[in-house]
Amino acid sequence: MADDGRGADEEERGPGAAQHVFVLMESLLEKLKVLSYEEEILSKHNMKNLSRHYFVSSPYLASNPGEQFYMFTIIAAWLIDAAGRPFTEPQESDEPNATVSNILAELRAFGVKVDFPPSKLKSGSGEYVCLVLDRLAEEALRRRGFSFRRPTYPTETTEEESVMEDDAELTLSKVEEEMIDEPDEEEENMMDLEALKLRSTRAEMETSSKPDEILEATVDVAEWSLEVERVLPQLKVTVRMDNKDWRIHVDQMHQHRDGIRSSLKEAKSFLDKLQDDISRSLEKVSSREKYINNQLEHLILEYRSAQAKLSEVRERYQQASGGVTERTRVLAEISEELEKVKQEMEEKGSSMSDGAPVVKIKQSLTKLKQEIVQMDVRIGVVQHTLLQAKLKEKSNMTRDMHATNIPESTVGAGPFT
Repeated sequence: MADDGRGADEEERGPGAAQHVFVLMESLLEKLKVLSYEEEILSKHNMKNLSRHYFVSSPYLASNPGEQFYMFTIIAAWLIDAAGRPFTEPQESDEPNATVSNILAELRAFGVKVDFPPSKLKSGSGEYVCLVLDRLAEEALRRRGFSFRRPTYPTETTEEESVMEDDAELTLSKVEEEMIDEPDEEEENMMDLEALKLRSTRAEMETSSKPDEILEATVDVAEWSLEVERVLPQLKVTVRMDNKDWRIHVDQMHQHRDGIRSSLKEAKSFLDKLQDDISRSLEKVSSREKYINNQLEHLILEYRSAQAKLSEVRERYQQASGGVTERTRVLAEISEELEKVKQEMEEKGSSMSDGAPVVKIKQSLTKLKQEIVQMDVRIGVVQHTLLQAKLKEKSNMTRDMHATNIPESTVGAGPFT
């Protein structure tokens, strides 16, 4: 979906929108070189120089998003600081969203309109990354008072055209055949080709109409010669050469054709000789190959028979190795079961020969006897206590009985006395 949106955007902006980012990146690199970024950034962080299309996002270019994003943040921070606004240099451990937000905030402070989401800068490459760095570079150059000027192109000097003189008569066909390379410096002596063409057409029309009578000159020859000498400098025709003219390309094609023909003549003899040498070498190699094949034919047959035997032995080995593998697996299972049986037997033997359980039983019996003796003692004490309680209770009952019998006897003896 994002690729479709980007494609529609490029179609709306024009067919050259996809290549605009390359031009923008090259312009940015020139501005960074003017600002001496090699000494102030690359040497400080021990980094290599940026390529012409380092921040361009393209499937045909190698990319490293982590490295490109870190380089983008370092250069942006340096440009913001160079533009007069202090900005802390970001670190690799910083949050990318926060770093991008701070850079865009400083860009808005310079009055640049930001109409794209911050996520476009997190990849470290693309049109918006180049755009942000280009705007910051412009602000840094403006603060340093640097500005680009229009280039001055050197004037091209060409050779002067040779003028054809033929009784002061010029035709357009002769002018086209004898083109010159340099225009005359005096523009007042230059003639318009259109006027010359009209003049030639008129002259042709006049000459085409046949006169009825023989024309006789009425002008003096001396005066005619003086007039020709006076007008001759003004008859110079200069044609400005254009590199895009098809005639120049045709001339160049003819020159290249002649050069190719002359080079071909020189190289053809060497190529023919080389062909002969190669053909002779090939014949020698083929004859030598046939000789070697004839000499080594019996060895080849032996080698083929040995190879067939080797293949048979390999098949047998594979079959045998398959049976060995199966038997090895069975042996491993049997060995594992045997180990389990041995372990069980060792456990039972150790438990039968070990006297620890008997000792524990004896200790338990001894302890049980001691506890029985203690219980017998406690039982005797309890019985003794119970017997004393019974005896005390019995003595108390006897005493009470005696106490009740004594008053009765005294009461019964009173009437008899």
